[in-house]
Amino acid sequence: MEHEPGIFETPDPDAETEADARAMADYEAGRTYPHSLVREWLRTWGEPDFKPFDEWLKSSG
Repeated sequence: MEHEPGIFETPDPDAETEADARAMADYEAGRTYPHSLVREWLRTWGEPDFKPFDEWLKSSG
C-alpha cells in the first residue's frame, strides 16, 4: 500500500520554507489583520455572499 501524504505533509519542503519566509516578511512589514476581522470574514464561508478575503475587505468598507 502506498503512503498518502497527510494534510500537514508538504511534498516540497523548499516551497514550505519559501511560504514561511513570505509570511514572516508580511508580518514584519505590518501586513496583518486583527483576528476579529478575519473571524468576521470566516463567518461568510458557505454563505451566498461569500467573497475571497481581499474582495470582502474592499466591499466591507
